[in-house]
Amino acid sequence: GTPVPVQLLSITDLHGYFGDYTTTVPGARAGEPARQVGGGAYLTAHLKQRQAGQQNSILFSAGDDFSGWPNETGWFWNEPTIEYLNSIGLDFSTVGNHEMDRGYEFLRHMDDGTCRWRPDNDVCFTDSTGRRFHGADYDYYSGSLVDDRSGKPKLPPYHVEYVSDGRGGRLPVGFVHATTKLMSEEQMSYTPKGFDFLDEADTVNKYAEVLRRQGVRAIVAVIHEGFSQESAAGYDECVNPFGPMVDANARITPDVDAIVTGHWHALVNCMLPDPAGNPRPVVEAANHGRLFNEINLQLDPRTGEVLRDRTTSVNHANTQDVTPDPETLRIAGYWRAELAKRSNLPVARVTADLTRAPGDSAESTMYNVTADAFLWAANRDGKADLAVAMPGILRRDVRYAADPANPADAPGRVLFSELVLGTVYDSGIGVGLVRGDLTGAQLDQLLESQWQQAADGTVTYRQMAVSDNVRYRYDPSRPVGDRVDPGSVRIGGKPLRLKSTYRIATLANNFFAKNATPGFTALFEARRQDRSLYNGGDALWRYLEKASPLHPPALDRATLAPSR
Repeated sequence: GTPVPVQLLSITDLHGYFGDYTTTVPGARAGEPARQVGGGAYLTAHLKQRQAGQQNSILFSAGDDFSGWPNETGWFWNEPTIEYLNSIGLDFSTVGNHEMDRGYEFLRHMDDGTCRWRPDNDVCFTDSTGRRFHGADYDYYSGSLVDDRSGKPKLPPYHVEYVSDGRGGRLPVGFVHATTKLMSEEQMSYTPKGFDFLDEADTVNKYAEVLRRQGVRAIVAVIHEGFSQESAAGYDECVNPFGPMVDANARITPDVDAIVTGHWHALVNCMLPDPAGNPRPVVEAANHGRLFNEINLQLDPRTGEVLRDRTTSVNHANTQDVTPDPETLRIAGYWRAELAKRSNLPVARVTADLTRAPGDSAESTMYNVTADAFLWAANRDGKADLAVAMPGILRRDVRYAADPANPADAPGRVLFSELVLGTVYDSGIGVGLVRGDLTGAQLDQLLESQWQQAADGTVTYRQMAVSDNVRYRYDPSRPVGDRVDPGSVRIGGKPLRLKSTYRIATLANNFFAKNATPGFTALFEARRQDRSLYNGGDALWRYLEKASPLHPPALDRATLAPSR
């Protein structure tokens, strides 16, 4: 009989970039000119064009759909991204590392529309149709995201899509799903506690066997882990491929007919041999909607097996030479307007400027307030005894004077945009508050590490702000490593006990061991680390909102020891 065609269209690592966005990709082949690409309305148009006339078309994502960097998605907790993916008819998505940025409850919120995952209930916004956020119309999958106690997957590890055989019957196409195992090694964005991430190839092989036993013969692996190729190659080429998924491909059962990857933001389209020596697509379609991939399978109408010698794969550029999709333009325009409104919302009042010290070389009001905000937020959904704000995390001051360019501002008024859209380093991405246990001796060492000595002997002082319940004295005339008097340190009014345990909170792009500010190595040893649902920007916003009108705090937390 005539083979049954199945079109697989996929995107990966969209990260909320469905609004206006222009960037480039290299040519499809080495030496071809770069192409201008980007924007959700063009992506929608391209996908619709490719789907036109296809009886069996399946559209999916290899993960990192959200945790968007664009403010119009990031500051509505990526709910706009879900609205967009619903609008294009996404069939399913594999869980990426960023789907777990704020823990499993965040993923459940996006998937199911639960409205209680944030302690301040700043969630479930009204979408562009006037409807309250209801979650994804498609499902999320991962076989490698497991409960670290039971070892069982938290989400369905595989599923089956049925396609028409053209004669009134259906044929199954199975999909197995995995998320990068690096999540378990605390190398990823915000590794959640209570979960483990198993080996991707082992996971795929396990569930491919389950599908085979169920009679499914066409099987596709969708894995949020990646690979790349030589940098000079084109986006539709495969020149000296390297990376985890090249290695995994050699271990993944020949029962899998195609492997769709993500995570590396790479542009590569390969046909690599499976362990039996038969070529199969192993692909990655960039990020931010720059590319999308199309794999065309031909199924045996009798057995449902993939006729492997007829498989084709191509990466398509999301070029801006098509008519942009009006529905996507409408959705994106709505969220841009909502952001403009939210940006100008008054959230607090201050009685004077909150400023940083030049080069973070002294205690400052802006950093002290930030440390206070971190402690407040860390205790909203967990427990912390103190908080610190590392030097270098703040990008701007909060001024009492009104911004003459913004009619919404007024003297003493603090707008949402001042605190959330760019005050704290990378706040739009959602750099998180992390808590962990240190001994009193380690806390003393952390305070000492504010003075850092270079190889040539020069010493740099980088002030680390402490929350208002911490006081200590220091003597800059003493040797580096012995400038803080441990007997002077008070936490909550009580003397520091070197052998006691204290729970500390600070802003970290990951857990302390990987992304703490360089030089502040005492944090690396923190035990029982976990992540708050607050990030830097919203901790500061909610704290100032609560403390309003806020007076700049006194600069008396770190004081010079009396001269001897």
